[in-house]
Amino acid sequence: MLVNRYPEKEKWSELTKRPAIKREQLTETVAGIFDEVKNSGDQALIDFARKFDSAEIKDIKVSEEETEAAENLIAEELKTAIQEAKLNITKFHASQIPAVETIETTEGVVCWRENRAIEKVGIYIPGGTAPLFSTVLMLAIPAQLAGCKEIILCTPPDKDGDINPAILYTARLCGVTKIFKTGGAQAIAAMTFGTESIPNVYKIFGPGNQYVVAAKEYAQNYNISIDMPAGPSEVLVIADEQAIPAFCAADLLSQAEHGSDSQVIFLATDEDILSETVSETEKQLAELPRNGFAKEALKNSHFILLKTVEEALEFSNLYAPEHLILAVENFDRHIPGIQNAGSVFLGNYSCESAGDYASGTNHTLPTNGFAKNYSGVSLDSFVKKITFQNLSEEGLKNLGKTIEVMAEAEGLSAHRNAVSIRLKATE
Repeated sequence: MLVNRYPEKEKWSELTKRPAIKREQLTETVAGIFDEVKNSGDQALIDFARKFDSAEIKDIKVSEEETEAAENLIAEELKTAIQEAKLNITKFHASQIPAVETIETTEGVVCWRENRAIEKVGIYIPGGTAPLFSTVLMLAIPAQLAGCKEIILCTPPDKDGDINPAILYTARLCGVTKIFKTGGAQAIAAMTFGTESIPNVYKIFGPGNQYVVAAKEYAQNYNISIDMPAGPSEVLVIADEQAIPAFCAADLLSQAEHGSDSQVIFLATDEDILSETVSETEKQLAELPRNGFAKEALKNSHFILLKTVEEALEFSNLYAPEHLILAVENFDRHIPGIQNAGSVFLGNYSCESAGDYASGTNHTLPTNGFAKNYSGVSLDSFVKKITFQNLSEEGLKNLGKTIEVMAEAEGLSAHRNAVSIRLKATE
């Protein structure tokens, strides 16, 4: 852990840097994987499963029997928890469905906008040591609410060639149409090009390691849209003298355990809170089962003492965290000062885990500073917005002269004529 007390603002940019990723090497590796999948389809995925997951796969597609069997392989308590989370996430995202409003901009000229679902979407779900079935909820629920016709899910198999049953159960519960046993950059390539088994999609969603992130960015070269460019998980906590160090430490470690390339930032305005949180973090770290990842993540993390909450917010806006926690008194008055953040948690009892699992907000969020110009996943992520207009004869008469003058000024005579020919017909 790196501790800094009252750093000069000139040094803030250095403190907001994320762990570096060698992009050139990543891109070269990803390009090679894309070529293999494009040329060899399912066989490339089978070969990559053997190489990267130590798994022998005969059939890439998860069968209906496998999906049905998953329901009996997880505890009733977990099923109940997943169902409750689904209810809250559905409620929050359903509230984002807009009503269609028509606007008469000029008498006789009516305009409006309607949503249309992206027909085919792909969702990537990390597997391995932490199979993120919660991300199935976060992506499949808004996709289903939006009306996406095909929801394709790819996730890496375990060494036995199986998918974690919690992922399969949640996928079925949330309307995923097809599930495939493939992970990593090769899964992104498969959803980009399509293979004998896997359909190509129009937009790809989901978190992943640096290879998955690089693959999603690379897929854009083939006219595939992605949810956002994102990197490893991160959280920034702002704490004043009323913060509870044990709570702050727990939130920091909840993100640090995601992976060795994760990063956490703690900003305190009180010396005692800073020191106690550092101590509490070390104490809780020793008790974590996955503390190997967390230990590595903490090497690239910062504990910083600043003068005021306002100054801490200024630092936070520069960093633009994926998750921002305000463990401060009267947090309401600081909300207007938040400019750049993926998702915000207010008060001592708003733990980041609530947003990760069950409060209702989405946990697929911009990282690596992209909260400056990207939003987290929402219902809007799964739709296109189409505008409509209807001009009556009266409407064209009212607006026609304006259009003609502007078209003429731009030297676009055909544009002007499209109006003029109609106006003459009304004489």
